[in-house]
Amino acid sequence: MDIQNAQKEVDNWIKKHGVRYFNELTNMAQLTEEVGEVARIIARRYGEQSEKESDKNKDLGEELADVVFVVLCLANQTGVDLQTAFDKKLDLKTKRDHNRHHSNPKLK
Repeated sequence: MDIQNAQKEVDNWIKKHGVRYFNELTNMAQLTEEVGEVARIIARRYGEQSEKESDKNKDLGEELADVVFVVLCLANQTGVDLQTAFDKKLDLKTKRDHNRHHSNPKLK
C-alpha cells in the first residue's frame, strides 16, 4: 500500500471507528508516547540496557505501526499529502546525500 492509500485507510478507520480525530496537540502527545515505546524496545533489545521480562514480548513492528498510524492521522488532519511530501524528501535526500554517504569513511 502506498502512503496516499494508507492516509485514506486511516481516514476511513477514524470515520468508522474513531468518531473523530483527536486534536493536533493530543495526537502530537500520542506520537511522542508511541516513539517512546519504540525507543524503549530498541534501547533494551539492541542497546546496552538489559531487557525487562515485561518487555521481552513487546512487538517492535506493532509499535512502529502505531507511530505510522499517528503520523498518518496528523497528516490527514493538517491537510498534508504525505505521499507527495515523502517523494519530494526522498528526491532531495538522494541528490544531497548520495556522494556524501559514499565518501564518508565512517560508513566503510
